[in-house]
Formats: sequence, C-alpha cells, structure tokens
Amino acid sequence: MSTPDYVPGHGLLKDRTAVVTAAAGAGIGGATARRLLEEGARIVIGDAHARRLKETEEALAAEFGADRVTSLPCDVTDEEQVQALFALAEHTHGRLDIVVNNAGLGGTAALVDMSDEQWSRVLDVTLNGTFRCTRAALRSFRASGGGGVIVNNASVIGWRAQTGQAHYAAAKAGVMALTRCAALEAAEFGVRVNAVAPSLAMHPHLVKVTSEELLAELTAREAFGRYAEPWEVANVIVFLASAYSSYMTGETVSVSSQHA
Repeated sequence: MSTPDYVPGHGLLKDRTAVVTAAAGAGIGGATARRLLEEGARIVIGDAHARRLKETEEALAAEFGADRVTSLPCDVTDEEQVQALFALAEHTHGRLDIVVNNAGLGGTAALVDMSDEQWSRVLDVTLNGTFRCTRAALRSFRASGGGGVIVNNASVIGWRAQTGQAHYAAAKAGVMALTRCAALEAAEFGVRVNAVAPSLAMHPHLVKVTSEELLAELTAREAFGRYAEPWEVANVIVFLASAYSSYMTGETVSVSSQHA
C-alpha cells in the first residue's frame, strides 16, 4: 500500500499553546510540532540537541510566524531544564494547553550482557523524562485551573516481547502505566492524559542508517507492507490533543497495523 496523501490542517487547535519535547529533526517530534502549527496552535519546542533545535525553530518560524514558535534546549533527564521549558511556555503565552512528551531513547542489548548504565540511561530518558514533564505539566494545569491535555509517546513494544529490547520495552510499558495513573489523578482538575503507541515510523535519515535486511523484515510485519510516516503518528497525537477525544483519558492508542 502506498503512503496516503498528507492531510491538511483544520484549525483543531486554534490559539492553543503546546509544549513538545524532542521536537528537533525529522521524526515524530518534528512532525508533531508541524502538525500542531498547521492546526492553529502556538508551540514551545525542546530538544537536547541545541543546534538542531535552533534550526528547526528558525525553519518553522519562517513558515508559520515567529510569534508562534519558541524553543529552548531541554534534556528531560535534567529537572531544572524541564522546569525552564515549561516556565518559558507560561511566560511567553500566559498559559499552557497541550503537552506532548515525545522524548525517548532506544538501543539494542541482550539482557545478559546489558550494563547498569545502558539500562539506566534508557529508563531515565524514556520513562523518568516522561514523568518529569508530566509532573511539570500537571502542576501548570492545576495552577491555571483551565484544564489541559497530555499526550505521551509510548510504543507497541510496551505490549510485546522482543530480544535485545528489555530496557526499552520496560520503559515504554512504564509510560503506559504512568499514563493510566496520571489520568486518574488529573481528572479532578479537568486534564486528560493519553498516549500513542507506534510500531514502525521511519523518516529518510533513519532509513539511511537502517540496513535493507532489517527494514525489509520490519515492514513485512506490517499489514500495509510499509512503515508509517512520522506525520501519520502526529495525526493521532493531534486527535488526542483536540476536543474530538474529549471523553478519552488513560488510553494508549496503537498507531500500528500490527495487533498487540
């Protein structure tokens, strides 16, 4: 099946303010930042890679307007940097409406040979980073009293077993559990918390560093016989961030043609 046509924006998030982590580059974070802008939102983007982040900000600002795009380098393993990112959003736009926790780190290592550092690094970025940003978002939403939405980026591997992925699978399963628990706690002040779980989303840079054999193996598992474009995942994130999903919270939506 060929890739479908790009879906134009419909103003679903007009005048909303959104924070997106790990938003520099061609992956899901970058695609989400663009989709939010196309739907009318203002965005504050963070990423640990300062140079790429600045380049992303400048490109998006040139296309959508400098008043709608702000950035700040942010390593989600650093609590001070997380607080600074959220403070920037509140200071720049007066309030916060949407948070997309996209930051995550993968890797491949057999559990029997995995070091403590390999395990801890993946968990600290992927799970603890999502916790830190979720906590910051909830504090901001509670203080404003105006509700809000959090969308976390999980993965189908949080449901499935795969060799060499024990640390990443544990982290993503943790993101799903965090999403459920945060949703229950946040409901009392009108905040929804959901997650997406992609299977295989690729972009040109990632394709270049992936062997043809591995890419063929991974795409063969997909019912459509192809990988997802990052914007296809971003479309579902926009849905969860919008009023179209107003009665959904604590859910993890599989963005995949594979079944859990």
